[in-house]
Amino acid sequence: MNIGVPGEQFPGEQRVALVPASIAALKKAGFNVVIERGAGERAGFPDSVYQDKGGQIASRSDVFATDILLQVRTSDVALMRQGQIVIGMSDPLGAPDRVREIAARGVSAFALELIPRITRAQSMDVLSSMATIAGYKAVLIAADALPRMFPLLTTAAGTITPAHVFIVGVGVAGLQAIAIARKLGAVVEAYDVRPAVKEQVQSVGAKFVELPLETAQAEDKGGYAKAQDETFYQRQREMMARVVAANDVVITTAVVPGKKAPVLVTADMVRGMAPGSVIVDLAAERGGNCELTRPDHVVVEQGVTILGPTNLPSTVPYHASQMYAKNITTFLLHLVKDGAVKIDPNDEITRDTLIAQGGDVVNARVRQALGLPELVTSA
Repeated sequence: MNIGVPGEQFPGEQRVALVPASIAALKKAGFNVVIERGAGERAGFPDSVYQDKGGQIASRSDVFATDILLQVRTSDVALMRQGQIVIGMSDPLGAPDRVREIAARGVSAFALELIPRITRAQSMDVLSSMATIAGYKAVLIAADALPRMFPLLTTAAGTITPAHVFIVGVGVAGLQAIAIARKLGAVVEAYDVRPAVKEQVQSVGAKFVELPLETAQAEDKGGYAKAQDETFYQRQREMMARVVAANDVVITTAVVPGKKAPVLVTADMVRGMAPGSVIVDLAAERGGNCELTRPDHVVVEQGVTILGPTNLPSTVPYHASQMYAKNITTFLLHLVKDGAVKIDPNDEITRDTLIAQGGDVVNARVRQALGLPELVTSA
């Protein structure tokens, strides 16, 4: 079977779905790998390196004629063909109508955002891989925008006090942000609605901020934070205002899959921060955790800088592509049985990520988002 890797067409996207080092494992499994000309150049992987590893360079139309498409973002739906297997990120819960379009092409499509958080799927977890990079880069852009240094320094010119950084939301991105901010010498504290992460926060050297809120139902079975009602968020904001005002940098990472990001930092909270302070809102793509965030814009409110990047992994395309390629390659090889791709509906990983098959939207969560009735499976 032929695997096709097209260049990414999404504005600003610099990642590529497959790196040259991934080709060997796929060829060993019996696949031929076809790369669109120039697909990896923006990520630092020229065509010649793909060819050296056994890949074939071809036109975009030839790539879309292959049996299996591997993408970072499933794009150019009109070029997909019936019977094709498409694997990539599709934002199935945030943009379910797009899944309907993909299904109409008659392809079997998998959305990697829906990888279940189970032990055997860890090496396929693209959200965790990309969140690692986002957390890392968020601290670097905050440090660049902050008009002071992060570390404590004792110099002949006097003592430089350390910057204070507050991380809101301690998933993978939040933990990475804590680790990087600590390495740069900042004093770090963090908060998450899930009290179970307190130990993780402390293990990477930060102080866990505890707010007297009822959080027993704050985590779903997959380990993600659950959406709360507005009364909860209002009380949370009131208690958090003092902590936000005391910090030089606030990095927010709170998202709920398929839903608008909760507003955790209000305009009044921003105005309570010292001039020169910085907010980096990693939930900008979902509307933002800060009331004043504008996606991919810099907002300055009474001397406070608010950054709302929507695709930080793409700003580190070499390693982001390397990690993504490992995830997507492992996932594809998971589908291979006896030398061929077999879609097993009884396998949890396969079932949870399959969003379209046979011309229909088949994922239960996506169907619910579209208001479609539950699929009835034959006995």
